[in-house]
Amino acid sequence: MTNSALLRPAWTPATIALMVIGFMLFWPLGLAMLAYILWGDRLNAFKSDVNRATDGLFSNFKGASQTYASTGNVAFDDWRSAELERLEEERRKLDAMRDEFDEYVRELRRARDRDEFDRFMNERKAGRGNPVTEAGDAN
Repeated sequence: MTNSALLRPAWTPATIALMVIGFMLFWPLGLAMLAYILWGDRLNAFKSDVNRATDGLFSNFKGASQTYASTGNVAFDDWRSAELERLEEERRKLDAMRDEFDEYVRELRRARDRDEFDRFMNERKAGRGNPVTEAGDAN
């Protein structure tokens, strides 16, 4: 989702309007919209955590059923076991790479937010001066 999206977890005119309309129609809808505005940015991390947990849960079920299923051909069963182990190792590597990439993206966002905040503070200092000292000089 991009920052220009109309419906994102932020205090935008669209989300505020949907929240107000939700409260007017049926108060749980308004409450749900308020929760989305406040905590919606954590939704992607929550979804990926749930997906990983359920993937692990279902892979355990699948693995348990596959270990007991035998075709009667020892060579084929050995080959299948080796291939499944190889694929599981590749999956572990991919999960580790996904975790590294998620951390990298979080650091990029943090750095971008820091740059934007520093730019704002520099522009504020250059444009208006320091409001605290101006108010203190007036007294």
